Amino acid sequence: MAGTDLDEVILQREGRAGLIVLNRPAALNALTHGMVRTISDALDTWEDDDRVDTVVVTGAGDRAFCAGGDIVAIHRAATGGDPGAVEEFWRDEYRLNARIARYPKPYVALMSGIVMGGGVGVSAHGNVRIVTESTRVAMPEAGIGFVPDVGGTYLLALAPGELGTHLALTAGSVGAGDALLCGLADHFLPAERLPALLDDLAELPVHDALERHVEPAPTGSLADQRGWIDACYAAGTVEEILDRLRASGEPEAKKAVDRITANSPTAVKATLTALRRARALGPLEAVLDQEYRTSCAALSTADLAEGIRAQVIDKDRSPQWSPATLGAVEPAAVARYFAPRGAGELGLATTTPLERW
Repeated sequence: MAGTDLDEVILQREGRAGLIVLNRPAALNALTHGMVRTISDALDTWEDDDRVDTVVVTGAGDRAFCAGGDIVAIHRAATGGDPGAVEEFWRDEYRLNARIARYPKPYVALMSGIVMGGGVGVSAHGNVRIVTESTRVAMPEAGIGFVPDVGGTYLLALAPGELGTHLALTAGSVGAGDALLCGLADHFLPAERLPALLDDLAELPVHDALERHVEPAPTGSLADQRGWIDACYAAGTVEEILDRLRASGEPEAKKAVDRITANSPTAVKATLTALRRARALGPLEAVLDQEYRTSCAALSTADLAEGIRAQVIDKDRSPQWSPATLGAVEPAAVARYFAPRGAGELGLATTTPLERW
């Protein structure tokens, strides 16, 4: 199994390691459906290959591990195209996310540079997640009229206190130290050491290779903000969260208000509901089932098409949300994100026995 520089995913075996390189550097290694299928097939092959002890995934170029999914295809589906292709992409992508979380061999993700959306899904569910000084991790979906997916609501719901709620509603990003604090990563090492780590992973058990290179992470900023974050985001509604943030008097809380109110009101409300529900759903598979509902529902909303247009297509950064205010979002508009899909469910929690993994 090998690849060339023209492939969207390069697969090769380096000693005892199977290496996956996301290879779309000009697109910040954003995931296509073909990439998802290639990665899934590689995991199947390497699981039964006794020569492969460890799987390592990294991104080509020096800017990003992976900046998300194929946003252009999603925009096409949200503006009158056939949603079926995007729904099938999500179906395979979310199954891959669950596969990574249950993979029986060490799955090492080198999360250097930008790690957003779908990039979180193919890294942060692994059991060895490495960040560097250039890492920026985000689930920015509310900023494009979407709801965190790829198991993002599962991961953010597990973050200490209300840190995950803060990141989800603000669509904010974090560096290495805060990624570790939030449970989105496990180890830090300087980016300049990644080539040497890759060499060692080809020859050594993961623990021994890490021991040679891991360092204490730079200090993040969220630990010192836990007081107001936990108090404000524990509120029951987005409106009450905003009231508490405004009343806190904290400069960073005021910035959070500005970021939340710039996002899609409907998506922000659906995101808060998704996070609260995720805490009670149990395993990742059940949360991915819920996320498949929210993602498919979002395809038919005006906000998703408008958010992608404003942030990605035209880049005017001035989305016109519909409705434009939180108060105008009807409860039914949020409820439809979670409505059962009948035969169209993802069905991971019911059709994939956990003991199989």
